[in-house]
Amino acid sequence: MHAGGTPSWVIRENASRSVLLALYLRDVLAIASPVELPHLRDVGPVGPRLEMDQHDLLERQWRAWWAMTVEPEAHPSPVPLELVDAYDTEVALPVSGAEVLAAAVVPHAEAARAWADWAHEGYRSASASRRGDSYRAYAGTIAEHEREVGRRAHSFELNVEVLPLAAPGVWWIGAMSVAVTDSLRSDASAFDDAIHPIIAELA
Repeated sequence: MHAGGTPSWVIRENASRSVLLALYLRDVLAIASPVELPHLRDVGPVGPRLEMDQHDLLERQWRAWWAMTVEPEAHPSPVPLELVDAYDTEVALPVSGAEVLAAAVVPHAEAARAWADWAHEGYRSASASRRGDSYRAYAGTIAEHEREVGRRAHSFELNVEVLPLAAPGVWWIGAMSVAVTDSLRSDASAFDDAIHPIIAELA
């Protein structure tokens, strides 16, 4: 998306399967991080928890994977990645330093992939029903910001992940990535109000 001429802005909106899978596994494995990001609706811990030291290690390994998942270019793996067979080509983890996580996610593969299918299709349906509203939603907010500050918006990129989170809101999940609750995204007026501070910070 471009505001016309230069400078320009690019906003990518999605409900990425990789992000959905990571958050589903976060919840079923009872991982608290990132503490500021609400949990998914109707998803909770499944099965026994690991011993405390192993669970702490699991959390650290998940956080590293989460950073690579949200913004892979900004957080490249220091070692090669290896696909987790149970997830086909959807989950790749470092060949070393992610052993606890790799073992923990395998039992949840079938449920995780089915849930990601459902959540991604829900986003696609909601997005289709907005019929081109996505561009207007962001362009209008940027135009309003430009009027407020009396100048053109700076060039920037923003990734917006629309997710079925249990609480409404917008949260930074990376240097140029935010998560927004699907219910908030479907409320045009509320979404405009919520995304405005994000745009103002970048533009």
